[in-house]
Amino acid sequence: MNDEAYRDKVALVTGAAHGIGAAVARRLAGGGARVVVADLDAEAGAAVADEIGGLFVLCDVREAGDTADAVEATVEEFGGLDIACLNAGVVTGGDGGFDVEHYRQVFAVNVDGVVYGVQAALPALRARGGGRIVAVASLAGLVPVPFDPFYGASKAAVVNYVRSLAPLIAHEGIRLNAFCPSFTDTTAIDGFRGFIRDAGLPVMEVMTVVDAFESVLASPGTGEAWYVQSGRPSEPMAFASPPDPVPAA
Repeated sequence: MNDEAYRDKVALVTGAAHGIGAAVARRLAGGGARVVVADLDAEAGAAVADEIGGLFVLCDVREAGDTADAVEATVEEFGGLDIACLNAGVVTGGDGGFDVEHYRQVFAVNVDGVVYGVQAALPALRARGGGRIVAVASLAGLVPVPFDPFYGASKAAVVNYVRSLAPLIAHEGIRLNAFCPSFTDTTAIDGFRGFIRDAGLPVMEVMTVVDAFESVLASPGTGEAWYVQSGRPSEPMAFASPPDPVPAA
């Protein structure tokens, strides 16, 4: 990585106290960016922010006001916003039966958190003349996920939201993409490690995923869903289109 790759850039990373989010925050800061670490885990989030010379903000992405406050704090502290990494997410932990509150939490964090994050970031990015938003979805948003259907459905919603909104803001110099890694060695997969092992599926190192994240940031494309699979180069998913309608007689 070029130590000056993100010089003069300001980034906000949600869910940045642990896992992929923390690694992304460290990578951006290592490239010269000033980074805001947003998370509900105040102790771990503040530790990451201290480590990278950034700013920690307490943020519950389920609340639109919290996310707006995080963007406002970013602008006040560092003068603007150039990169928003909307990484906060939760899994259901497997099939433990249907629980309404848990179902709502998954969609509130995984879907509302992205929508609120995008909407909060847009004015700040427009003020800079453009910027980048990366919504961290999952490979689960691109394929069926029988072992965690609510998680899969929430991530599929993120992918389609990105693909649908991106063309509307492209003329403003704002690139919006979805990032869809497969199983990554973080605590998020702890509830599935037995399934992953029994299925013989590989688990990627976090740094491999962060390398792919940087490819998304550097891409000139928008409205794309970049998959990250073990042993393969990351690239945008090629979506098939449904057949054209038949004209009415």
